[in-house]
Amino acid sequence: MDQDDDTPRPGWLGPWLKGFPALQPPLPLADVAQRGWTLQELPTPLAVVRQQALAHNIAWMQDFAARHGVQLAPHGKTTMSPQLFKRQLDAGAWGLTFANVHQLRLGLAAGARRALIANQLISAADLAELLELRRRHAGLELAFFVDSQAQLDLIAAHWAQLGGAEARIDVLVELGTSRCGVREHGPALALARALKTHPALRLRGVGFYEGLQIQGESTPDVALMQQWQARLQALLDAIEAEGLLDADAQPLWLSGGGSAAFDLVAPVLAGGSRRLGLLRSGCYVCHDHEHYGRYMRTMDERMGTPLSSPSLLPALEVWTQVLSCPEPGLALLNAGRRDLSFDAGWPRPVWQLQGGERMQAPAGWRVTGLNDQHAYLRWDPDACDGPAVGACVALGPSHPCTTFDKWAWMAVVDEDDRVIDAITTQFC
Repeated sequence: MDQDDDTPRPGWLGPWLKGFPALQPPLPLADVAQRGWTLQELPTPLAVVRQQALAHNIAWMQDFAARHGVQLAPHGKTTMSPQLFKRQLDAGAWGLTFANVHQLRLGLAAGARRALIANQLISAADLAELLELRRRHAGLELAFFVDSQAQLDLIAAHWAQLGGAEARIDVLVELGTSRCGVREHGPALALARALKTHPALRLRGVGFYEGLQIQGESTPDVALMQQWQARLQALLDAIEAEGLLDADAQPLWLSGGGSAAFDLVAPVLAGGSRRLGLLRSGCYVCHDHEHYGRYMRTMDERMGTPLSSPSLLPALEVWTQVLSCPEPGLALLNAGRRDLSFDAGWPRPVWQLQGGERMQAPAGWRVTGLNDQHAYLRWDPDACDGPAVGACVALGPSHPCTTFDKWAWMAVVDEDDRVIDAITTQFC
């Protein structure tokens, strides 16, 4: 192998990436399908996206948004994948959401021309970069979140240092309870009033994030969203009554999170021609096997989704191999915290390979812990058989966001486990 084969190249896959076959030459991303690889031919651990579930999720969520009178502005921080951004935008997403200006830059490079930064910007460097991106991308529609007079004062000072000759930047007043966001109605309305004459910022709407409060149980979650609706309506009514939106800053943008209870959030956002409801759900694109899977089951019950018409499907897997079976009922797999999320529960065994055939993992298998490079797979040896040393086991992550950031690329496979495409991520 040439020494250059180990040197990373933009737009290429190669042996510098985990999961790529080390003895194969590098190749452009677009040429992956031509190799004709199957899952069995690639080294583990290997992150995999299932094409059928991915396509289903993107189409299903876009249809959901259309039927509920809102627009999708999916959060890019979930995947940070230019290829998935393009799929979402091509399917009809209004734009994309990001957490900071660096992520925004990558999203614009992937084709987004409408964007939210669902976070507070504070620094002069961020403001300067935002202005540079706006100049570079003519017609860009953009807003970020504000939640304090201190933030407004800092940005006004930075604006003066930068010359203050640009058109003002749109912002949403963020209401909050458990993270950022204004806690009380009075200060929120005071911010909206201050924005009317702010030198750098222009009020465009209101944003909120309900996700940390969602319990996945209908009674408390319905009551929670009724409280949010009342709180939002009070502020929106006051903004309209005082004419705090500029005539050319309408319709008002109203944005909520939505990954854990989008069926309850969407009706709060919908408002006809006077409002543009922007649903920021990002996890739907690949969904998951545990954390959001539990929320989805509750949503399916509320929506009356028939079993023959599935809603979101888990599309993300990490394939592993059994390294050791040191005692009855225990197998050590070659993937761990470097490869899988662990912040919202352990991954779930979903598939095994037997004789080259993919089969569902036994219900009695469970992951009970992760080290940096190992997963602990356990079962009751009196109730079911375990895998043998060398066997392949696929784990389904719980919470996709913190699995994506552990991989620079992922193989996209069809239902026959053939690699038909690949995606890359750009977290750093």
